[in-house]
Amino acid sequence: MLERQTMIERLTGVQSSKRSYYTELKNTVAELQKKNMQLEIIHEVMKNLNVEMSMDDMLKNIMDKLITIFPFDRISLSIRNGDELVLSNVYPKKLGYLPRNVTLSKEHSLYWKVIEKGKMHFHQVPVEAVENEFIENQIFRGNGIESALLFPLHSKGMITGIVSIGSMGILSYDEADLAFLQQLADQFAVCLENVRLYNEVLNSQKEWEDTFRAVVDMIFVVDLQGTIVKVNEQAIRFFHPLHDQLVGMKIQDVFHRVKDISKLLGESLQTKQACHREVRLPDNRIFETFSNPVFNEEQQMYGFILYMKEVSEKKRIESQLIHSGKLAAIGELAAGVAHELNNPLTAILGNSQLLVRDVKLEPAAHNLLVGINDCGKRCKNIVQNLLTFSRQEEYLFQACSLNEAVNQILSLVGYQIEMQNITITVKKDDSLPKINGSLQQLGQIVLNFVLNAKDALEQNTVRKNEIMIETSQDHAWVQLTVSDTGSGISSEHQSEIFHPFFTTKPVGQGTGLGLSVSLGIAQAHGGFIEMTSREGEGSTFMLRLPKIHTERT
Repeated sequence: MLERQTMIERLTGVQSSKRSYYTELKNTVAELQKKNMQLEIIHEVMKNLNVEMSMDDMLKNIMDKLITIFPFDRISLSIRNGDELVLSNVYPKKLGYLPRNVTLSKEHSLYWKVIEKGKMHFHQVPVEAVENEFIENQIFRGNGIESALLFPLHSKGMITGIVSIGSMGILSYDEADLAFLQQLADQFAVCLENVRLYNEVLNSQKEWEDTFRAVVDMIFVVDLQGTIVKVNEQAIRFFHPLHDQLVGMKIQDVFHRVKDISKLLGESLQTKQACHREVRLPDNRIFETFSNPVFNEEQQMYGFILYMKEVSEKKRIESQLIHSGKLAAIGELAAGVAHELNNPLTAILGNSQLLVRDVKLEPAAHNLLVGINDCGKRCKNIVQNLLTFSRQEEYLFQACSLNEAVNQILSLVGYQIEMQNITITVKKDDSLPKINGSLQQLGQIVLNFVLNAKDALEQNTVRKNEIMIETSQDHAWVQLTVSDTGSGISSEHQSEIFHPFFTTKPVGQGTGLGLSVSLGIAQAHGGFIEMTSREGEGSTFMLRLPKIHTERT
């Protein structure tokens, strides 16, 4: 018998008589089960430190396990943020009483009292309301809670919140229970701190991604091998057919016809510094492109950020400003020329007219004086047209005729062109409707077309040098066509001739602004320019502008 009792003591760790053996064994098993459940609850909290789980779900999991070992009916979490204490979560939700995220005032607050003391507190709820009682008593009574254990949450030397465990009866507990619950509260505090840090990182990442997506210029994140790691929304929209394939592609394959991109990345890789180039894509759009190297904490370069900002419109406006500046200079020069020439021209015209009236003159002398008078009138018209064409004032749109713009420009340059053995053929539609526009600006287009045609004929040694100017119309448009029998434009240059600063002329003979400015003027008038050319045969430029249907010439 003694040996059997000794064996029982060895197996169970319990000294007992045969009579109380089963009772003590049952209590021991229950105690072990309780400790196992406590460990499981702690494990659940610890597990959720690394798993993205809502606080509501965490409270539910803990409460479901707690009620198997403690007579608890409600668990709540209040989080402190500076001088505010917010009731953030309650389980079960039906025992919430107050809405979530309500701020608890410091005055007459049980929770704030626990925070100030910094220790666990057992609270028994009065059955009846008393004067100046804790505001939490109203919450407890509204949920049928008779008693509660309150645990402050300690983190990094600060109290970050309160865990409240309430019961619809009077709680009974021992030192082991309190130790476990305090440990649970400590784990809660660690969990909350990790959640806070995780949310900070998450929010920072979201802010960065939102900013990355919101940038209106293209951004590519590229590794050292040239593989695209990430792109923003603008890049996806620009390369719409490839939007599902961009990430993972080589940047050289995406811009396979743009050698400047590879050169830019190579320069940035070699210098380990930000580099910049102006890049023209095959569709003739111009981009300011920056390659910025990316380094890790050890200052080792591991990639690039390629930033591309379209500046096509900016370049067009700049070209117009440069052209306008040149016109302003011409205007000042013309004004000076007019001032210097008008006085002698007045004398020449006046005297020649007086002499022409002399009936005693010989016929030969009379003819010479008529010629002098006609040339004087022509000089006066040239000066006047030059002043009108280069006048630098705000251009006002009004009803005007393309025929008038053609006449004005030919009076300026027609004679000089014909002196270079170039025939100018003009065919004007006398019924041409008026358009809404600026006569001076339309004259710029005519002048650019005519001068470009003249330049194209300089290399022609085979065919007759001829410039054909024609005005015409269809049901909705008024048209100006200028053709030449010159050298034509090569196919590789035809897509670039309207770009600012592009020119095939020798250095010093062209700025590359004429057609770019002309296109801008045409678009400002609601029209456009078409071009056809065959290398070695000549070119044709057509300006099309909308009619004013209510007005006719």
